[in-house]
Order: sequence, then structure tokens, then C-alpha cells
Amino acid sequence: MAWILLFLAGLLEIGWAVGLKYTEGFTRPIPTILTAGSMVASVVLLGLAVRTLPLGTAYAVWTGIGTVGTVLLGIWLLGEPATAVRLLCISLIVGGIAGLKLTA
Repeated sequence: MAWILLFLAGLLEIGWAVGLKYTEGFTRPIPTILTAGSMVASVVLLGLAVRTLPLGTAYAVWTGIGTVGTVLLGIWLLGEPATAVRLLCISLIVGGIAGLKLTA
């Protein structure tokens, strides 16, 4: 169950990271409320997950999910470059997340 909570926390981290772009400096109320809600929910779920998972592993997986998802959505939604080097770096992060999951 802790891994499911951690995965959901990572998805919410993606939501708030991408949401920051749409708040336009916290001047748009709806995106700002959704972003803030995602921030709080993400940290709460992370807190619940670390009750049983090692802190270092959980935090690294949480930020890794957030990083990978945010970069991929940046490429898909915002037209950020999808260079071979960027995609290679993302695959290294995914490999690190998988390794941490397997050793926890």
C-alpha cells in the first residue's frame, strides 16, 4: 500500500509542478488553487508512505516520478525540446527509480 501512496504522491507532484506554469505567477485563481491542492496532497501522501518505506528511497522515488513526469509533460504540452541527451537522462532516472524499488 505504501508504494501505491508513493506513486500517487509522485503523480500529484507532476500535477503541481506543471500547474505552476499555468498559474502565471499565482495570478490565475483556479490553476493556483489546483496547484496548491496538489502540493498539499502530494506531501501528505509522501508522509503516509514514509511511515513504512525508507525515507531516502521514498523521497528519491517521489522526486524521480515528479522529475520524469514533469519533463515528459513539458515536452508534450509545452513544446520543450526532446533531444536525445534529455531522453537518455530521463531513462537514467527511470533506471534509478526501478533500482531503488527493487532494493527497498
